[in-house]
Parts: sequence; C-alpha cells; structure tokens
Amino acid sequence: MKSLFLILPFFVGATADAQVVADGLILDLDADKGVGVEDGDRVVKWTNQVATFAARDFMKQDKGRKEPGSGRPTLKKSVAAIGGHNTLVFKRQELVNHEEDAFDHLLTGSGYTWFAVICVYEQVVQLKDVNSFFGNLQNSRKYEGIWGNVTDDNRVWIGSRNAITFGRWDENNPMVLAPKPLKENQYYVVAGRMGAGTGVVKIEVFINDPEPVASQPFPVNPAANSSKLAIGQERDATNHPGKESFDGELARFLIYERPLANDELEQTLEHLKKTYAIQ
Repeated sequence: MKSLFLILPFFVGATADAQVVADGLILDLDADKGVGVEDGDRVVKWTNQVATFAARDFMKQDKGRKEPGSGRPTLKKSVAAIGGHNTLVFKRQELVNHEEDAFDHLLTGSGYTWFAVICVYEQVVQLKDVNSFFGNLQNSRKYEGIWGNVTDDNRVWIGSRNAITFGRWDENNPMVLAPKPLKENQYYVVAGRMGAGTGVVKIEVFINDPEPVASQPFPVNPAANSSKLAIGQERDATNHPGKESFDGELARFLIYERPLANDELEQTLEHLKKTYAIQ
C-alpha cells in the first residue's frame, strides 16, 4: 500500500507571523504550517514560511540509514502545554535542506540570530555532549559552520566554527554553554546571536529571557565555507545519521541573517513566549 502524503497549508508571503521582526528573517519553520507527512504522522517535509528565501524545503533523508524512513521525525498535534500548537518530535532524526550555500554568509560576516521553541527529552549518549537540534557544519576540512546543541545532561550550548583550527573546543570552536540544564518535557524559547563583521565578534545564548546566560568571543574567518542546513542533526551526516542529533521537540525555528538589536531580540522572544504559553 502506498503511503498517504499530506501537507499542512502554509502562508506564501514573507512569513505567516506578522508579529515577529521581519527585517533579515530568512527561515521560519513552524510546526503548524507547511509540514508534509506520510504513514500517518511521519514527517517527510518541512517548508520554510519565508517564501522569498532560496532555502525552501527541509526533507527526510534515508541516505546512510540502514532502515529506510527511520530518519523521519513525528508530527505531534495540538500540544496543550504550548497553547494547542503542533511540534515535531525528533529521536535522533533529521530533515535536510539541500541548498548548499544558502546559509554560508551567516558564518562569514553577516552574523545571525536564531530562535527555537524547544523541548528536550533524556539524551542518548553518543559523542559526548553533542546532541544537535540544528547545524550546517561542513562535511570535510575543519567542519566549519554554525550549530545548536544540548549536552548529555541537557545544558544548551551553541557555537560557530571558523575552519582556522579543528578542535573541541578552542577559541575558533567555542562552546557557549548555559550554566544550568533544561528540564525534560518542558518547553522553552532558546535563542542564539552572533555579531556581524570580520573581526572578533560575540556569540551569545539566551533562554526565555533577553539577558544572555553565556557568551564568548569568536574570530570570524571570511574564507570559511559551511554547508547544507540540517534540523535535528549537526550536519548533512550521511556517514553517521542520527549519531550527533538530539531527542526532543521543535515547535518553531527562526533564523535571521543579522544580529538583532537588543530591543528586537526581546520583542521576538516575548512574542514567541506569549504565542506558545511559555512562562
């Protein structure tokens, strides 16, 4: 029997949510919209609500997996804890956008801000403390790119990698680490911000509050070359799918191609908290 493939409707303008800051927004993944499913609730596609940006669809990926279809997250509908919104449940699974260069500039000078409405589960320990909920690390060289993770005990950490050196961790590959873990099965708004420019900039991480919980300096390398963006995984990891990915949920994921000003970051964070009933 063929799988039934359905797509939740999505908005074809700049973004469906007029309350978030619009300037510089290049990615809006919303579990309420643009989600394609098959076999009931297994997600095969998640469509960017920013219709003007090159990177549109994040697709299921079977390459490298022993069991076809095992990389698909699950659509979880009408979650009461976040005001009845949907989430995508990831258990060492991923969705990948195949626009190779769409997000490169975030690392090499434009800077970035991202927001994730996220819930973590108990992590399955694999590579120590690398449980990624997104990333576009290069598949070779020195694995440059940007990423967001939780440790094995669910402390959020984020970073950028500039390809000057390879390491876990050094000044070119900082681990910007929150001091306290997230509680399992509780929803948060987590955000990351990296400054613009080609000198030494600041990377900051935020949790439910516009004051950063951690920050570190980062030397930008304009020659760095990141890769495809994966959601639920640290990169397009066909050689070890699911090995550096997180267990948890994502209800919303936004990326801006610039560092938002403090008031803009606070506006968007507070809007997301209100929308998803997060205290």
